[in-house]
Amino acid sequence: MNLLTIAWKSLRQRALASSLTALSIALGIMLMVAVLVINGLVTNAFRQSGTGFGLVIGGRGSGDLNLVLNAVYRIGSPGEPLPWRFYRDDISQNPLVESAVPMAMGDLTNKGQFPIVATTPEYFGLGYAPGKNFTLRKGGRLLGKYFSAVIGSRVAQENGWDVGSTFKLIHGGMDDHVHDEKFEVVGVLGRTGTPNDKTVFVDMEAFFMLAGHEKPVDEAIDRLRDFGYEVTSEQEAEIRKAAAELNHEGEAHVVAGDDPHYHAVPDDLKEVSFILVNTKDIMGMPFLAGQINEGVRAQAVNPIPVMDRLLRDLVGNVKTLLLCLTGLIVVVAGVGIFVSIYNSMSDRRKEIAIMRALGAHRGTVFSIILSESLLLCLGGGLCGVLLGHGLVVAAAPFVEAEAGLILNAWHFEPLELILFPVLIVMATLVGFLPGMTAYRTDVADSLTD
Repeated sequence: MNLLTIAWKSLRQRALASSLTALSIALGIMLMVAVLVINGLVTNAFRQSGTGFGLVIGGRGSGDLNLVLNAVYRIGSPGEPLPWRFYRDDISQNPLVESAVPMAMGDLTNKGQFPIVATTPEYFGLGYAPGKNFTLRKGGRLLGKYFSAVIGSRVAQENGWDVGSTFKLIHGGMDDHVHDEKFEVVGVLGRTGTPNDKTVFVDMEAFFMLAGHEKPVDEAIDRLRDFGYEVTSEQEAEIRKAAAELNHEGEAHVVAGDDPHYHAVPDDLKEVSFILVNTKDIMGMPFLAGQINEGVRAQAVNPIPVMDRLLRDLVGNVKTLLLCLTGLIVVVAGVGIFVSIYNSMSDRRKEIAIMRALGAHRGTVFSIILSESLLLCLGGGLCGVLLGHGLVVAAAPFVEAEAGLILNAWHFEPLELILFPVLIVMATLVGFLPGMTAYRTDVADSLTD
């Protein structure tokens, strides 16, 4: 009979105390594993959200963190917008740029108040993560006609919308100002586990046609001049004439394109919140960002370093705090194992003396006590790992519903491998003193008692 078998039989004799002791270890490891797994998934979600593009370009003054939170995570309100001419002439025509996708934000859906992103079909060609492309769960198109919309999976689920559903927009997030125009859902995106799941994408041209979405003439002209564009008196007269033709108070603007009720808004009255840019090569990205940031018109930000800083300064601190707390729980559980084994030694003196009398060496008795400690720690640790992933399984539906984050319960974090060596060391420390007590047991005195 080997040492582990003897140790196991000994633990079975004290089944209730052994089970409770192992459970305390399991609960501590369960919390630690859950923290590691959820932190890893949240970190991956943060990092993958901005990797479909290399740069986010926005207005000056909002700061790089606010710019990334707005453009990537749909958190907060956009800063000062950029003239359409800046996107059209300066960015999309730049020889360093491979693709440039405009975004306009600010409105919400009238139901559920999900963020509205006005953009072009090219947005969906960027992908939402490296090697991961958008898919259509329902529908057959990604925008492409006036007053069309593509909705994220969470929007479809919570609002009960499907292809053919219509909805209105709340202007600038003001509940008392709902646009009269209706947008029609033409596609439902598959789940991505990113903020795109809780976003409604609408046709950009139609977005500009809504009342209050075009820039007032005087402000538009001043903004163009602030960006260094020359606006001659003839051009100013043309802008004012085009603006006068727009009628937001009647049934329609005028006639344009394939929609018999609306005119396209003149480019000089359009603004975008952000521009998502991919350069032709990786070296072009810092060079383009440097060009833009040297001026006073706009700022260009690589979202990856910003997100890493956010994770390090915010999420990383929370992770460290939680790991310290769960670590203390495991240490307390280890102390519980020590107390349980040590207190049992007085009841087991006769048992140990009989083993010694039958020929067991002092080292053998010492090893049996250490084996008991190892079985309790490693058995509790293994149960804790399974319970930790089970906890993530139970939490996944709630996290997805509240945060739109898809949790893979069986996602493995490399730090989990460190748990078992740590438990072995702890079991050795915990079992050493009781083992020495057994080692020093006097056979004659114990049998006499």
